[in-house]
Amino acid sequence: MTVPFSLAGLLRLRRLEEEQAGAVYGAATARHAALVARTDRAIAEAEAIRAEVDTIHELQAVAAARAASMAMLAELHALTAGADDERTSAQRGYSAARGRTLGLEKLEDRHTETVHAAALVAEQVVLDELGSSAFSRSARRDAR
Repeated sequence: MTVPFSLAGLLRLRRLEEEQAGAVYGAATARHAALVARTDRAIAEAEAIRAEVDTIHELQAVAAARAASMAMLAELHALTAGADDERTSAQRGYSAARGRTLGLEKLEDRHTETVHAAALVAEQVVLDELGSSAFSRSARRDAR
């Protein structure tokens, strides 16, 4: 019969916390990447606005498009910075959760090694007893 790891319930809880922190970190990373991609597309669209105009109406349209692009880029940069902060925070949370889990996993490994070593010792005692008994029986038969 093996001795159960006394902190197995806590280890399961820590693994769940680590998985949740990993999911939060993954979602934050995905949001940041999406905002970076959106910003890159907005920059490309802004660069595609034509520079040469023939009429005052075209000049007003280009000016309005550039102003709208600049406003959108400023907002996207602010959102990207916020998403980067969120991602950094989520990464710290995941690293902390992983550290808590890792400590318990090391304890579990040591427990498993100790239980295995104790089982080997017990098995060796049984084998020694069997060998000793067999030797004693053999010696008694030889003595008769």
